[in-house]
Amino acid sequence: MSTIAVDATHSVDPEPTGIAVYSRRLIESLLQLPTVHRFLVCYRLSRWKQRAAFMRPARPDEFGVRLFQEPLTFWLPWQTDLFHSLAQRAPAFRFRKEVVTVFDIFPITGTNYSTPDFRRKFSALLLDAVRRAARVITASQYTASQLLQHCSVEPEKICVIPIGVDVPEALVGAEDRANERRRWVGPGNELVLVVGAIQNRKNTLGAARALAMLPERFHLFLAGGDGYGSEAVHDFIRRERLGGRIHTPGYVSTSQLESLYSAATVFLFPSFEEGFGIPVLEAMGRGVPVVAANTSSLPEVGGDAALYVDPHPVEEMAAKVRQIAEDANLRGELVQRGRARAQQFTWQSTARRTLEVYEAVLLENKSAATRDG
Repeated sequence: MSTIAVDATHSVDPEPTGIAVYSRRLIESLLQLPTVHRFLVCYRLSRWKQRAAFMRPARPDEFGVRLFQEPLTFWLPWQTDLFHSLAQRAPAFRFRKEVVTVFDIFPITGTNYSTPDFRRKFSALLLDAVRRAARVITASQYTASQLLQHCSVEPEKICVIPIGVDVPEALVGAEDRANERRRWVGPGNELVLVVGAIQNRKNTLGAARALAMLPERFHLFLAGGDGYGSEAVHDFIRRERLGGRIHTPGYVSTSQLESLYSAATVFLFPSFEEGFGIPVLEAMGRGVPVVAANTSSLPEVGGDAALYVDPHPVEEMAAKVRQIAEDANLRGELVQRGRARAQQFTWQSTARRTLEVYEAVLLENKSAATRDG
């Protein structure tokens, strides 16, 4: 039996986004797997008081909770055989063996997606994490190729494990969808939904410009907080007087997001750079047809269940959104394909394959100890 520590810090983020969802659902799913190993669910000091909002493992002989903060818990590496960082940064302590999940490397490859200070800081953290790790888990082949190209990671260290998605057992009925849409945008109107921070990397300005080309009945909801480049989006909305059709509610709660998925005519994901794109599968699993950019990992994630566009010419984006809204046969086909696609990505599979990575690293460590002995 070995002891495996997992950094659960982001699982209790007050406004959870992709990393938080991944952290929470992976840990929950890992703790449901049969295994001889013991898990330590670790929290940094900044989230220690919020840990009860996530979980307190019921079987302390198999699962423990630990504070994880330098220099307060300097003994933790001695209690642990392997540490898994879920947020593409190395732990402050040196553990016997480390695994890191990397979602994307845009701080290294993108110059217009964040500030220079952010790029310097997080590029250094990322490079240190992949250098120290015995294995680097990525959610897509695209990110794996980026790591090979830009981070000098040995190919044998990279493990591609797609992220799971929670799919409702049944779809919302047509009448309920119509009622939800009417509640959000009024009768006779269409709701185009974008989920994610309002920022350059997500190409939110492109989505707003595409909306401006569509008929008045189309409304756009940007469900996410402000990020790098959001000022340009808000300026465009004011300048073009689109405040009545482009809605910026900020970060929305889980219940509000479910309501928006139910109301959406089309889900639009025009991002320039994505390591995976969980919202694409969330929308598909809820019966919303998807228009996505043909960039980065998105075709890999969406497969044949989405319509893809070049994210730069907004005319194409607007045309695809309108096509789905007006073509019932196409819409029905995309809903059917999307539902089947999303159901292929389960958290059970993500957790099982992650546990296999742990097993491989622990076996290497045991073999090395035997040789040295």
